[in-house]
Amino acid sequence: MLKKLFIVFILLTPVVAFGADKSKKDEPVEHLTDEQIYEQLKKFALVFETARDNFVEEVDEKKVLEAAMNGMLGALDPHSSYLSADDFKEFNDKSQGEFGGLGIQITSDRGAVRVISPIDDTPADKAGIKAGDYITHIDDEQVFDMTLNQAVKKMKGRPGTKVKLTIVSEGKEPKTLTLKRAIIKVDSVKYEVKSLADADEDADKIGYIRISDFGATTAKELKNALEKLEKKDVIGYVVDVRNNPGGYLTAAIDVSDAFLDGGEIVSTRGREKTDIERSFAKKGDLANGKPVVVLINHGSASASEIVAGALQDNGRALVMGSQSFGKGSVQQQKPLGDGTAIHITIARYYTPSGRSIQNEGITPDIEVLQSKIEVLEKKESVYSEASFKNALKNEDSKDKDDKKSDDEEKELTDEEKDALDYQLQRAMDMVIAMSKMDSWTEKKQALQETQNEEVDKPNTDTDKKPNTKEKTDNK
Repeated sequence: MLKKLFIVFILLTPVVAFGADKSKKDEPVEHLTDEQIYEQLKKFALVFETARDNFVEEVDEKKVLEAAMNGMLGALDPHSSYLSADDFKEFNDKSQGEFGGLGIQITSDRGAVRVISPIDDTPADKAGIKAGDYITHIDDEQVFDMTLNQAVKKMKGRPGTKVKLTIVSEGKEPKTLTLKRAIIKVDSVKYEVKSLADADEDADKIGYIRISDFGATTAKELKNALEKLEKKDVIGYVVDVRNNPGGYLTAAIDVSDAFLDGGEIVSTRGREKTDIERSFAKKGDLANGKPVVVLINHGSASASEIVAGALQDNGRALVMGSQSFGKGSVQQQKPLGDGTAIHITIARYYTPSGRSIQNEGITPDIEVLQSKIEVLEKKESVYSEASFKNALKNEDSKDKDDKKSDDEEKELTDEEKDALDYQLQRAMDMVIAMSKMDSWTEKKQALQETQNEEVDKPNTDTDKKPNTKEKTDNK
């Protein structure tokens, strides 16, 4: 049963490799007898002894056995793995909100290392590493022969030391970046009052909430943010989970609950048909029914998709942006008693409407791809009076050499950054539009009443043959 699922993690470890062969999943499993399993274990011991005694160099038995356990779990799916004592400690430290490294979430993608997303305000983020980039070399060493844990370990190190990464972005030449390691302290929630670019002082105020990951303190931070923003009389909210790779399942449930007044949030379903656990929202919408837009993109994974799916299916929020990552499985730590653990997939999760997000992701209600305004006309034309030979000078004009170059880089203000964020501007547009619709609250209430009627509606098949169903369940 899955009653213990709410201590599980749904983040960061190897995530879906695109283009997986689905046909293999449809093949029936041929189970071995106990005798056959014993014979295979004997063969494994023989392979180990032969390798230890005959390999050309001295064998590190612990390293070889740990690699064998990792290989066994890795054959199940890309998320399951063996965690050594150091790995297990690092994983727990990371989940608590502070750890050392570069601040980058990665996954295994067909033998390569792919970036899920950089964490806000970390060395990786400041270096310009983006979701979807590939890391091909770490300190000039190819990553193709490394496990994901090995790649992570090579990027970690003492704060202040440097590591060199070779990055390949889609459609661009490889580039080499040197990053300085730092203590990564994750503040899950940032918030502020925003208004549209070029708006006047009396413009509508919008509560902007950025959730960068789902950690142990995220729900508490979100509650504090909503309390502060509600006092600012905002008209609605933009919840930004773009490039958020996930985190605790409990945090995703609590974040969804903060905006809901009832209804299902998520269900987790294990191997057996009876292994179903459903989570429901409690009474009390901390946003007081105001319009909510959730911003997602292809770097939004796992817990981010739970929140987006829950608010979307309950009619509580409009989801905007681009298709999310599509990680719909749940992992749990199984400690082995000696400081090591198994990180293993135990369930899939489903949105309230019964959608599995695995390999599909959340489809936004309104697709808004990140865009930018491109200047098509040059400031000065090649063909003008000034281009002619011996043209008369303008005595009042300053020498061009005294002018500041338009190409010179300058530090952008927060307002200028917001103006360049096309998706954010469109999300704020939508919040304003929704806040002015008299039907928004009525539409939300009608949708909730319809959902309640569906829940209360009797199941005619079950009502007619209750005993048959009970027998089937007992079998």
